[in-house]
Amino acid sequence: MDYGKHQAPQGYEPGEGILTTLIRIPVRIVVLVLVLPARMVWDALTALWHAADRILLRPLGRALLWLLDTLVLTPLTWLYTWVLAPLGKAVSWLAVALFIWPWIGLWRYVVVPVARYGIAAPAVWLYRSVLTPLGHGLRWIGTALLLPALHGLGNGIGRLLTVLLIAPLGFLWRYVIVPVVRYGLVVPVAWLYAHVLTPVGHGTAWVLSKLWQGTAWTLGTLWQGTAWVLGQAWRGITATGRGLGIAVAWLVMTLLVAPLAWTYRRILTPVGREIAAAFEVAWRIAGYVSRAVGRALATIAWYLIGAPVSWAYRTVCTPVGHFLRDAVWAPARRAAAEAGRAARAALTTARETVRQARRDAWRALVGAPAAERSREPRGIPARTLGSTTTVPSAAQASESAPLGEKFVKRV
Repeated sequence: MDYGKHQAPQGYEPGEGILTTLIRIPVRIVVLVLVLPARMVWDALTALWHAADRILLRPLGRALLWLLDTLVLTPLTWLYTWVLAPLGKAVSWLAVALFIWPWIGLWRYVVVPVARYGIAAPAVWLYRSVLTPLGHGLRWIGTALLLPALHGLGNGIGRLLTVLLIAPLGFLWRYVIVPVVRYGLVVPVAWLYAHVLTPVGHGTAWVLSKLWQGTAWTLGTLWQGTAWVLGQAWRGITATGRGLGIAVAWLVMTLLVAPLAWTYRRILTPVGREIAAAFEVAWRIAGYVSRAVGRALATIAWYLIGAPVSWAYRTVCTPVGHFLRDAVWAPARRAAAEAGRAARAALTTARETVRQARRDAWRALVGAPAAERSREPRGIPARTLGSTTTVPSAAQASESAPLGEKFVKRV
């Protein structure tokens, strides 16, 4: 075993000294003392919130949802299903019947037949039977008669215009205007441009270019000298400013930045890290302590309140409730059901009796309907032997007529 190597403690980071390790435990104890009440209050509030959510808020939410469904959604659904939807369908049907069907009928049975048989059919017949033959006839007349005449007339007029107008104008343009313009105007102007204006322009351009080159050389020389002088001055100023900047930067880095960096790296960072680690450890330990305290309080509350109440419910309330359910509530419910059935039977009997009495009273006052009257045969009027007509003055035959009379009646 190598005793020269030692395992670093948990939470140890390189660069920590013995002072940091010695201060860590007291700081964590102090932070635990400060954090423990806050963690216990937090856990108590969390447990209270969960209990209130489980016992109060969820049942209250279910009750509110049930009330909303019972008092608002169900009536609205019924109103929509049995009132608004039929009313909407009736209104839509009425609107269609009043505003759409008349226009459809007007379009289908009035506008379309009138347009088809009153306008389109006569127009087609007129085009097919009148205008088309007329157009064909006019085209034949124009093609066979007018076009040859117009063609001959056009040829004569064209030849006349050529002889009287175009030929003299062509002769005048070719033998008079073109020679005069070419030899009297174009040739002298071209000679003047080539032998006079072009040499004069070339000489003027050469003189101006030499003047511009001399002026540019003079200005360039002056600008180079001025730029060299300004550059030397700017280099001197820049060197001086660079030296001053380096000195100021060295002073700032040495007197301000280095102490601040050392303070942040050696003091603030370890202190902040230790305080954060102390709060984390204290919060975790406080959670364990708070959980243990909560379990102890829950156990004490169970043995002081929950166990006696559970024993009383299981030993006293449950048998008493079963006895009341079996000995009192069940017989009372059966008796109430029997009484309800007897009352309904009595009401049904009374209602039938009243209905029968009302029917008998109406029959006694008005008389029985034709369908309910006696179906006994009435007296059959007597008939003669020679005909089937009834004799008005003859007496009615008796109900027990002899066989001969029945035969006569049948005949």
